[in-house]
Amino acid sequence: MKLYTIGYEGQPQAEVIGRLTAAGVQVLADVRAVAASRRAGFSKTVLAGSAAEAGIDYVHLRGVGTPKAGREAARAGRRDELHAIYGAHMQEPAFRLDFERLRETAKDRPTAILCFCGDHRKCHRGILSDRLAREDGFEVVNL
Repeated sequence: MKLYTIGYEGQPQAEVIGRLTAAGVQVLADVRAVAASRRAGFSKTVLAGSAAEAGIDYVHLRGVGTPKAGREAARAGRRDELHAIYGAHMQEPAFRLDFERLRETAKDRPTAILCFCGDHRKCHRGILSDRLAREDGFEVVNL
């Protein structure tokens, strides 16, 4: 089983959608706490529409998004702080519910998790994909 991850930092929407399509992704799981963006094409409604046009289903899993303090730590490069904040967040019911939705979706169809950060090692996308790899045996492919 493969699990894809992708960040859109510095990328136009068409390129991101193209990479997802080329990889055979069928579900785009938006794992941002806030599915809004100042970058053209990456706000929830527009992104969902563009994904649908490419034959990709879109789901927003807000519960697995990073709390504001975690996003601030990630932007500042404080990885240990991000891990602590996100680790605590992973104990919350909203996280557990959406994490299970993500897990089941990814087991069922080729899925990519999306957030802003261009480098999965610097954000929660890496934490999520590492956990799914460890617990469920997913092979993680960072697009």
